[in-house]
Amino acid sequence: MTLISAPRRRLIQGVAAAIALPSFAALAQAPARQLRIGNQKGPLSVLKGRGTLEKRLAPLGVTVKWTEFTAGPVQLEALNVGSIDFGDVGEAPPIFAQAAGAPLAYVAATVPRPRAEAVIVPKGSAIKTVADLKGKKIALNKGSNVHYLIVKLAEKHGLPYTDLNLVYLPPADARAAFEKGSVDAWVIWDPFLAAAEKSLEARVLADATGVVGNRGYYFSSLDYVAKNADVLAIAVEEINKIDVWGAANKGDYAAELATLWGLPKPVADLSVGRVDYGTTPITKAILAEQQQIADTFFALKLIPKKINLLEAAGAGIA
Repeated sequence: MTLISAPRRRLIQGVAAAIALPSFAALAQAPARQLRIGNQKGPLSVLKGRGTLEKRLAPLGVTVKWTEFTAGPVQLEALNVGSIDFGDVGEAPPIFAQAAGAPLAYVAATVPRPRAEAVIVPKGSAIKTVADLKGKKIALNKGSNVHYLIVKLAEKHGLPYTDLNLVYLPPADARAAFEKGSVDAWVIWDPFLAAAEKSLEARVLADATGVVGNRGYYFSSLDYVAKNADVLAIAVEEINKIDVWGAANKGDYAAELATLWGLPKPVADLSVGRVDYGTTPITKAILAEQQQIADTFFALKLIPKKINLLEAAGAGIA
């Protein structure tokens, strides 16, 4: 065995340390990761309020930033310009976003929630059926899940899309117009729907039952998915935990949401009581549902080009 003198041993150790130093320096200078979430009023509100995601991601050196939005289309605009990395949205907004070239990736989906969106009319309205909406002013948020609902409801009741007088308004403006009588009907989702039923005595003309599934989707960008799959997997896990708990504890869940939303408990009770909770991976069947929506919108010239939903399957297909 060759003996190494003490001076030579110190020299080798010094060289080894010098070689290692750049690695430590590079590690120290590596950019910190961040998950920027755009959320609406829903399960993500609870996730934000509880702070459990921050605790799960802290050991990975990942910070979380939250921004609340009133509707899906503006969330996806934020994704397209690189302002957020993750969010929750209805079934229609991703179609418009993908058609506009957004680098969208589907991460997970909810179970169907058909009773959580509906067409409502004022309490004393003479409108009794969907067919009665012909020529009437109908408020809705353009490009949201309710846009697809009104398309399919009209189709089911033999009402041509061209006979719909749609007035595109975000939820707050639509409610104001509905209260003033400036529009004849409003197509809206929970909890805005429940709030209108409870505080304005609005009447549900038709919900999405038997018409569309009304799934919710959790989305990211293709680039973020490629670089941060571990972060997104943890986010979906935490969302699903809330779904499982909420399904088994609807009264407590409604109370928590009422506080977070700043809405009366009866509104939250109504909203929570008619929704099934659960998070599911993206499957070929789910993408086929979305493809049908995309094809419908293209046929109506609501989007400028045909799109392939498989291009947004960045999180993989189960």
